[in-house]
Amino acid sequence: MVTSLPPRSSRPRGRLRILLASGAAALALAAGTVVPGNPLGPAPQEAQAADGKSTLTVAVAQSVDSLSPFLAQRLLSTSIHRLMYDYLTNYDAKDSHTIPGLATKWETSADKLTWTYTIRPDSKWSDGEQATAEDAAWTFNTMMTDEGAATSNGSFVGNFKKVTAPSPDKLVIELKKPQATMTALDVPIVPKHVWEKVGDFSKFNNDTKFPIVGNGPFILTDYKVDSYVKLKANKDFWRGAPKFDELVFRYYKDQDAAVAALRKGEVSFVAGSPSLTPAQAASLKTADDIKVNDAPGRRFYALATNPGAQTRDGTKFGDGHPALLDQKVRQALFMAVDRTTIIDKVFQGYAIEGEGYIPPRYGSYFWKPSAEQKLAYDPAKAAALLDEAGYRKNSAGKRAGKDGRPLDFRILCHATDPNDKAIGKYLQEWWGDLGIGLKVDCRDNVSDPWYAGEYDLAFDGWSVNPDPDFVMSIHTCAALPAKAKETAQTDNFICDKQYDELYAKQTAEYDPAKRADLVKQMESRLYDTGYMNVMAYPNAVEAYRTDQIKSITTMPSDAGNIYGQDGYWSWWSAVPAAGASGDSSGDSGSSTGVLIGVGVAVVVLAGGGLLFAMRRRSTAEDRE
Repeated sequence: MVTSLPPRSSRPRGRLRILLASGAAALALAAGTVVPGNPLGPAPQEAQAADGKSTLTVAVAQSVDSLSPFLAQRLLSTSIHRLMYDYLTNYDAKDSHTIPGLATKWETSADKLTWTYTIRPDSKWSDGEQATAEDAAWTFNTMMTDEGAATSNGSFVGNFKKVTAPSPDKLVIELKKPQATMTALDVPIVPKHVWEKVGDFSKFNNDTKFPIVGNGPFILTDYKVDSYVKLKANKDFWRGAPKFDELVFRYYKDQDAAVAALRKGEVSFVAGSPSLTPAQAASLKTADDIKVNDAPGRRFYALATNPGAQTRDGTKFGDGHPALLDQKVRQALFMAVDRTTIIDKVFQGYAIEGEGYIPPRYGSYFWKPSAEQKLAYDPAKAAALLDEAGYRKNSAGKRAGKDGRPLDFRILCHATDPNDKAIGKYLQEWWGDLGIGLKVDCRDNVSDPWYAGEYDLAFDGWSVNPDPDFVMSIHTCAALPAKAKETAQTDNFICDKQYDELYAKQTAEYDPAKRADLVKQMESRLYDTGYMNVMAYPNAVEAYRTDQIKSITTMPSDAGNIYGQDGYWSWWSAVPAAGASGDSSGDSGSSTGVLIGVGVAVVVLAGGGLLFAMRRRSTAEDRE
């Protein structure tokens, strides 16, 4: 989803969107030994099932919030949708530049207000119907006219004036004003002839009839809530069929159990929640037939404060502590956070210190505060700020306001994320020295209190796409919910006029350098307001069995992640070790795509996040 508590790509989407729980061990796709403590049945021991089909099983620590592309916000869900449906464009596996998807080419008018996309003739829906421009036009028009259908990706179409399909191979989008994201519309295109029968898009989860009609590299054939998602290879996919016959995502609540399954060969790949812990990574580095992939990640890990939950019309709700409405209080809290200790002691080097909102992996948009602007670790200055704000220590050493209410805060914590728990203990110590109380509230489902605005602070985080528009949009006033306690695009109820003005400017700016500068100004504004404190950029720390996966594509291909990519390259390209010819048919998403040598069968992904069965915050916050 945020990625990251509630929001998308990364809304809880990713975040707190950063994960959920209930369940299990490895999926039974073929006869095999029963996994201890797994009530779901036997787990495969190798990629080759009894019926001769090769199966890749991915164990995840995040459960699906919705199989509807209009509602899904968690990283797992949006990653699955990339496998099920084609997008107009895709991102190259080597360096993330835009490449064709359902659209083979695109062009814009001189005033940049009309975009015309040519839809490929060789894409078919899995029920045999041809995929056409009409499907894309219907998808976008539905998002433009139905509030429920705009839940997850409405920000992409907010500036659309009109969308038509004058012919099966031509899609025309007319804009109200120029929009720089027209080659980065991360919206799954769905089949009109199937979805036009849906009544209420806000409630339809796309989980009642299988197989689900799609045109991506995989076809979803079965699903069980908080248990598994099963897909089969789409042999007619226009880019070429996947190498594995079946792909299964199996939910694991216990990350240690997932790692144990990797050691036993019951799964092939493990990513953690959302990454392996330093201890797990260290132990796996010395294990036979296992390789640890440690690469710069596309996520950020942050503290979010409740700025006062509100609806779009300004109606207040929730019970956030009123002291957090004071910028000085928010900044004092952040100046009492020792990021160096967090990197060294919690992440143990598998992360770099956080600064701006966009990870350094995206160099064009990466921003860091100036020396004068930076809220560096300084407990003395933090104490002085609290004094200035009127929150002085009383005789008992506790800080309280003029009304006598103590500074006692709650922070939402993902029960499945060990980083949340470890950092929570440090915060209790650091803030306790300032006279501030902190309750670390760890839950399997953080979505409910998050959407209800019933929290003071929360551990937050999102997976950031190559184009940062989405993760920037979730802090605009337009992203606020229409009604209290409803699912919405907002990440943290932020609504700031100056930020919104900058967002509007960057959306309409086509010059890459000028747009990047505007995005950095937005990051600076977000930093100064003190609503978000990015503490770290975690590495993507994953592990897989080299005796099961022969090769698999990372993104970026030179040194990147396998799970949670901006595309479908990893699972589409994965080659089974047993009986594999080693020849990867079809392109790898790049003319020079590099593959990681390994070996294959079952994959475990304890993908965690901060974000969400209120779709996104449930346990993981990794929205795309």
